[in-house]
Amino acid sequence: MQFAAQAIIHHPFEIDLGPLPTLTGFGLAVLAGFFIAQIVAQRELVRRGRAAEAEVLPDIVFAAVLGMIVGGKTYYVLVITHDWHDIFTRAGFVFWGGLMGGVLFNWLFIRWKKLPFARFADVAGIAIAAGYAVGRTGCWAVGDDYGRPWDSRFAVKFPEGAPPSTAGIMNRMFGVPIPEGASADTVLAVHPTQLYETAMGLAMFAILWRMRDHKHAEGWLFGAYMVLAGVERFIAEIFRAKDDRFFGPFTAAQAIAVAISVAGALLMYARRNVGERRGEGIYATP
Repeated sequence: MQFAAQAIIHHPFEIDLGPLPTLTGFGLAVLAGFFIAQIVAQRELVRRGRAAEAEVLPDIVFAAVLGMIVGGKTYYVLVITHDWHDIFTRAGFVFWGGLMGGVLFNWLFIRWKKLPFARFADVAGIAIAAGYAVGRTGCWAVGDDYGRPWDSRFAVKFPEGAPPSTAGIMNRMFGVPIPEGASADTVLAVHPTQLYETAMGLAMFAILWRMRDHKHAEGWLFGAYMVLAGVERFIAEIFRAKDDRFFGPFTAAQAIAVAISVAGALLMYARRNVGERRGEGIYATP
């Protein structure tokens, strides 16, 4: 490989707290992602004249955290490892599962509070995109979710990744052929897909931020987020090291991404007009 020797060498970011559990970059990034998402959603609701609803957001974010943990771990076990012991490990917070779990827990909480779910969903799209861009840096920090081998000076080696990007591990876990002349212990240079996803997350946020003054019914913007999130994930999966191609050339995550985008487009169509049956506009009436 022409550029393998020039590849960037990645080392995990973590903080040693002595007798306390080590604080990883993943945990810090996820925490920062939820914090950023809450700020974005609160400020947007206040700007729209919905200050009373904005006061409930800390509880909604807490419900989203619980849903992310339950949904992400359940998806990880059911779709990837098929081992229920992995429920109790620190690894395996899959985004699609976390998103579904977070939406479900939020829907249950908001219904319990007798609040309009569409109102929170409309600002959630912007907030999730912002939080996602920040949270994905955690995958980079720990060396998780990297991509397929790549012969480029911009490729990255993860000798201490989760798991390390050695030829043997990538062959066993992801079905990547061991390159000619490499041993099982050879660390391969791969696509830094975590950074691709961070960049696409920022792009999603920028697009949704520009669309936040839309004239449609509440909930329309969440449909737009679903379309963009599906496209983002479909593209990211092209470069990911995966071995779950159950749908021809497509991974399970790509199949879900297409379904999410289609559902988002249908939601946008259903919420395209403001009216008594369609739903309220995004701004509070005087």
